[in-house]
Amino acid sequence: MKLVVTGAAGMLARALVPALVAAGHEVLAPGEAEFDVTRPAAELARALEACKAEWVVHLAAFTRVDECESRPEKAFAVNAVGSLNVALAARRVGAGVLALSTDYVFDGRGARPYREDDPAGPLSAYGWSKWLGEEAVRAVSPRHLVVRTAWLYGAGGANFVDAILAKARAGEPLRVVDDQRGAPTWTRDLAEGLARLLASGRTGIFHCTASGECTWHDLAAHVLARAGLSVPLARADSASLGRAARRPAYSVLDLSRFESATGWRMPPWREAVDRYLGERDGGPGRVHG
Repeated sequence: MKLVVTGAAGMLARALVPALVAAGHEVLAPGEAEFDVTRPAAELARALEACKAEWVVHLAAFTRVDECESRPEKAFAVNAVGSLNVALAARRVGAGVLALSTDYVFDGRGARPYREDDPAGPLSAYGWSKWLGEEAVRAVSPRHLVVRTAWLYGAGGANFVDAILAKARAGEPLRVVDDQRGAPTWTRDLAEGLARLLASGRTGIFHCTASGECTWHDLAAHVLARAGLSVPLARADSASLGRAARRPAYSVLDLSRFESATGWRMPPWREAVDRYLGERDGGPGRVHG
């Protein structure tokens, strides 16, 4: 298929574009100047028509969660209105839309992994803007995939794993929250999951993260252990950090619908972190443990 990927400069696109090409797709990944999702839908439709797009893989987003609280107009312009523009443009040319969303559409009060049809309850401007973007895609695009994911890390973008390693290697003591629970997800594995989901021919809403769950503190401890680093690692609660945006305390996502559609299980989070660290630091031999 001919696919257009928005947000081509982002961390996920860096992993996803090669995965889609390896799956046999013809992929165009225009820069923001060429395909700015905040432009009118008619302009975007002309661009899609020119390249005969069959699907738009919509990754473009404003994802700096705390900054979204101070710049809600940008968050809603990119994440909500931008998704609407993409969906309208795709509908005009008969293309499907695969849109990425987030675990932050949930309020975190659950006690079991969230299913796709559980009620949303965003706690932040970021969460609300992504939820409205989901709603726009579902309402406008007759052929859509909305995929919620969580806690991404990978090459080509700022992420928690790299930040922990940088601070630890600088000898900084660490304080990491231990009252948020989710599933750290490597972009390389998510890219494989998205390629498989496209190949399945299914549409609708799906959850796709690493399997298993942990807190941010658990993740930091695992990263330090595997990298052979020893620095003080204290537990903190979310309120003590004074961040602008509220995060859900529990945002583990149920993966059963994804697994049924693809016949594939996302790798466990610890295994994925180990593989990422091995690749990041030049091979498994550089990772301790």
